[in-house]
Amino acid sequence: MAAALINVPKRAKAGEIIEIKTLMSHIMETGYRRTATGEVIPRDIITSFSCRYNGVEIFHAYLFPAIAANPFITFFTVATESGKFDFEWIGDEGFSETASASIAVE
Repeated sequence: MAAALINVPKRAKAGEIIEIKTLMSHIMETGYRRTATGEVIPRDIITSFSCRYNGVEIFHAYLFPAIAANPFITFFTVATESGKFDFEWIGDEGFSETASASIAVE
């Protein structure tokens, strides 16, 4: 099981631009490396990340083998109403992780 770290402000004023930071613990094996015996190490990466704010997708990214291990993704959005952010990471080998965070908008 992977570990997700999420940083979302607990409170914001209506209309305020907020920064959201996410970090997913994942090896992100490219599929290009080889073992000491010459065998190819299979690709195992996170291929997609998305964030929903009260059910509406506000950010989506497709990830490729060039992304480093433990991908750190940061983005900005406008705090419009109190609610919940839902995060989802999808990857190779059936990898799927979710996390959520709440915000109070005044």
